Amino acid sequence: MRHGTYIALLCATSALCAAPSAFAQSQTAPAPTTTAEDQDAPISRLDEIVVTAQRRAQSVVDVPMSITAVSGEQLEDLGVSSVADLVKVTPGLSYVESGASTPVFSLRGVGFFDTAIGARPTVSVYVDQVPLPFSIMTSGASFDLQRVEVLKGPQGTLFGQNSTGGAINYVANAPTDVFEAGATFGYGSFEAISAEGYISGPVSETLRARLAIKAENTGPWQESYTRNDELGDRRFLQGRFITDWRPGDAFELSLSLSGFKDESDTQAAQLIQFLPQRAVSVPLIPLVANYPLAPEDNRAADWNDDGFPLRKDNSFYQAALRGTWNLSDTLSVISLTSYSDMDIHQRVDLDASSVNAAFSENRGSAESFAQELRLQGDYDGVNWVLGASYSTDDTTQVDGYQIPYTTGTYSIPTGLFNHFLLDSAQSFETTAVFGNIDYQFTDTLSLTAGARYTQADLDYAACSRVGNTTTAATLTAFFNILRRPRPGIAPLVVGQCLTVDATTTPGLVTGQLNEDNVSWRIGMDWKPAPRTLVYANISQGFKAGSGPVVPALAANQLSPVVQESVLAYEIGFRAPLIGEFLDASGAVFYYDYQDKQLKSRTMVEPAVLGALEALVNVPESNIRGAEIQLNARPMTGLTFTVAGTYIDSEVTSDFNGYTITAALANFKGEAFPYTPKYQVSAQGRYEWPLTDAIDGFVGTNVNYRSSTTAGFGNIPILDIDGYTLVDLQGGVSAADGSWKVLGYVRNLTDEYYATNVARLNDTVRRFTGMPRTYGIQLTKNF
Repeated sequence: MRHGTYIALLCATSALCAAPSAFAQSQTAPAPTTTAEDQDAPISRLDEIVVTAQRRAQSVVDVPMSITAVSGEQLEDLGVSSVADLVKVTPGLSYVESGASTPVFSLRGVGFFDTAIGARPTVSVYVDQVPLPFSIMTSGASFDLQRVEVLKGPQGTLFGQNSTGGAINYVANAPTDVFEAGATFGYGSFEAISAEGYISGPVSETLRARLAIKAENTGPWQESYTRNDELGDRRFLQGRFITDWRPGDAFELSLSLSGFKDESDTQAAQLIQFLPQRAVSVPLIPLVANYPLAPEDNRAADWNDDGFPLRKDNSFYQAALRGTWNLSDTLSVISLTSYSDMDIHQRVDLDASSVNAAFSENRGSAESFAQELRLQGDYDGVNWVLGASYSTDDTTQVDGYQIPYTTGTYSIPTGLFNHFLLDSAQSFETTAVFGNIDYQFTDTLSLTAGARYTQADLDYAACSRVGNTTTAATLTAFFNILRRPRPGIAPLVVGQCLTVDATTTPGLVTGQLNEDNVSWRIGMDWKPAPRTLVYANISQGFKAGSGPVVPALAANQLSPVVQESVLAYEIGFRAPLIGEFLDASGAVFYYDYQDKQLKSRTMVEPAVLGALEALVNVPESNIRGAEIQLNARPMTGLTFTVAGTYIDSEVTSDFNGYTITAALANFKGEAFPYTPKYQVSAQGRYEWPLTDAIDGFVGTNVNYRSSTTAGFGNIPILDIDGYTLVDLQGGVSAADGSWKVLGYVRNLTDEYYATNVARLNDTVRRFTGMPRTYGIQLTKNF
């Protein structure tokens, strides 16, 4: 669909569209209905932000953990439209471009780089406490929001496993008690056109509804540095429909239907080094061996898409039903039921050149059902939660790899190896029971304790399959040589598994991984004065084991990794320093990291195949760090926020692995990949009245990240340089909030920066960030 179709659909669905309000009713129950006055009130003090980090509404000052909370209006003004963009406002959060539409993010150094559809994150993402179990499902989460909450550290007791690094909870704008509607239209660099709107209000005395839709269409932002060609169109459509039914004071039922359609181009990478897999075959691929390297320009890249459009055709939808039954003023039963489904079809260039050398076509699906039931109460200073949850998560993935012009094409002595498919299916079943209690000993001293028992069962089946008759003939002859003097195998055929076991017998690899664990948390917090909190927590969280999704020639490449765990110690505070004008928060933390999951290489059987790609566990490592944030309000309308994080990660046990050049090394003492040691974010905003009816505003956001690396082994080509990004915003708005005009510049200095470096086949590729962009947004609220 082109942007005209998107906008027509948007306006046909909601003639009175509008940008989301900055604030709306929280979805957490029990909670009072938000009034129009509440929605329009600016956030001027930290204690005015209400969050649901502990599954109940609290002022952020009262939450005894490190948390970043940002309103929906702030997110829109800052251009935060995805999980990746949250790094602008969340020091300690890192994002990596995987090249396969699967976002990879980590918190405080706890992360897992995997490009598979079924990649299970270390940072769980939720919308209104409803899980998005796979990272690839999160593309449409940042939309029509009241706020986002980023919780740092293991969150296993209340948010379940796969949250060893933390949890991100998006809180959507809820249906309103009175009619509201509005629209936002935008235009910017690369002919970017966007239209977003909502309509909300009562349908009857007991039923309220809200419909929100957003469409984006952007022209190509990447350009070839060797020819006249462009890439990088964005075509994205998303929507959410929510109904709240309140037949009485004691019962509420909320239904949410959401989804997105992504037909954007896949990103091309920059070629930064030719690094052949097989040096003896280099003379056979001179076009790639002598290809010019990319200049240091965010837009510059190269690719080959002749008859093979580098485009996505991905779709996602989710249905979620939340029921709240207030048994009394102090006791509630809450049920959360959700079903999610995603289909993926996309094409990706793999060699970063215009040569028809290597590319893939990815097809797959991810399906999830989740049910949580909890009982929560509040009795005379004791808040408690008891609950149980069940989920099934299923993924399938079939990636077709064509490598007609690589040294790997000539790596097998019996012929050409140029076309194969990766075929994988995984089924996760997870059952858990959990409880949490907050007990207030005195007016100033409280205890928090919680635990969750989880049983996680995985069934998997995978293999690589023959892609064409040439590859079939090559492998049949090669395997029969390896099998001598045993009888040979029957001739392989297209579509047959080519993954071999230790006896060089090809076949499907199947297996199970059944594990259980107990996540827990205990903490004390002290409130010696108003708006002041000191806390200490000890917690442990787990990330489930999983099977690798890799192009496997050998069966033991597909052996699953076991669950990883993080034992975290944290001490923190929040406090006003100068009355209403300056407040601060900070924390120091230490993580004992066991069995960190890592995509690496391992020796396989038959041994003649060498070290091939697989998932492995790093036995022992740790993370030490600190963070600080200052919020200043020196005068009416002027606010400043400065936040910084220091992270020192280290592998502390002997860990023998393989570098990208397949060299065996001991990585003990090395820092984690994709973990900058220093991260700083600064924001400033000034608002002032131009007239009685019109206000003006200007703002800036500065984000700094120090250098890191994309892999173990201290290999310079994998270095990711540090960078600083500067954004500007400014405009005018109606004093009553009925309209706003916003202008912005992002990456003001046009800083050249990268989020990932990866080697595949014979090339080392760099994925860059966006160049300088600018635009304008017009908002009208009714």
